[in-house]
Amino acid sequence: MLPDRADPTQSPFRVTSCRLPVCLQADSASNLHRQDVDLMQLLTYLRSLTARDALFIALGIATAGYFVVLARAFKALTISIISFVANFFDTLGIGSFATTTAMVRQFKAIPDEHIPGSLNVGYVIPTVVQAYIYTQLVPVDIFTLIALIAAAVAGAWLGAGVVASWSRRKVQLGMGVALLVFAVILVMKQPQVSLMPAGGNALALTGSKLAIGVLGNFILGALMTLGIGLYAPCMILISLLGMNPTAAFPIMMGSCAFLMPLASVRFIRAGSYSHTAVIGMLIAGIPAVFIAALIVKSLSTSVVAWLVVVVVTYAAVSLLRAAQRERDVASTATAGEAQPAVS
Repeated sequence: MLPDRADPTQSPFRVTSCRLPVCLQADSASNLHRQDVDLMQLLTYLRSLTARDALFIALGIATAGYFVVLARAFKALTISIISFVANFFDTLGIGSFATTTAMVRQFKAIPDEHIPGSLNVGYVIPTVVQAYIYTQLVPVDIFTLIALIAAAVAGAWLGAGVVASWSRRKVQLGMGVALLVFAVILVMKQPQVSLMPAGGNALALTGSKLAIGVLGNFILGALMTLGIGLYAPCMILISLLGMNPTAAFPIMMGSCAFLMPLASVRFIRAGSYSHTAVIGMLIAGIPAVFIAALIVKSLSTSVVAWLVVVVVTYAAVSLLRAAQRERDVASTATAGEAQPAVS
């Protein structure tokens, strides 16, 4: 005769009859109850997560709508779109000055003589946001970081004072050459070319290397006010000095975040910027940085970079040709004034 209960000396999980042991039945019921509770908690969490995601999406749509309406109110919708695209890819390492210059010339959004000032004034806040996000990612030596930032700020202050007083033709010439340099550097960075210096592992500079770095960043800070941008040249400088190329991020972001407000003061005082464009650039630049840095985070930009090379090169050539036309017009006018009147 089969026993109705399990032998207490045996494991409670051993079945000694055709029925489950009482202890196993109790454990099974308890496990099922816990599973039901866990399932209910999971469903509640998923419902809460979905609702929260939907709320964020709705908030994003509402905010985007607000930005569009605001941009239209300031008649700056075109420059706002340009700013969003430029700052999005700037956050991912492409750069914003050269790409913005190429696009604003294509759509005639800003007069040539006001482009350098508008870039520096309009992109201050988006750049500061980038600096807050990225300067903590790479532990660069604090003395090296401060020295290079200070040098870039000094160079930008000097450069802004010079560029703000330039004529339209000088600005066209300067930006044309700067964009060609940027295009060459961008080609060097591409994996298909791989001409960028490999760099090293150092996160600090000392002695003569520090002096070269300070001088180099001073020059780059001055050139940035002309519209060449700082990231790509700074990465080359950092790599040549044996530092980790990723150290260019905190150095470049920190340099720009400090130098752009100071450089902008000189452009604003000289009135050498587009008031309408600056509003549009500010409106769209901030959300673009947050989306790129906190949501997208990384993106294969090789194809985009080649497209930027083509567009920037075209913009550089068009600027140089425009400068040549300005020179021809000025020469014709001068020749006409010099010609003696026929009596």
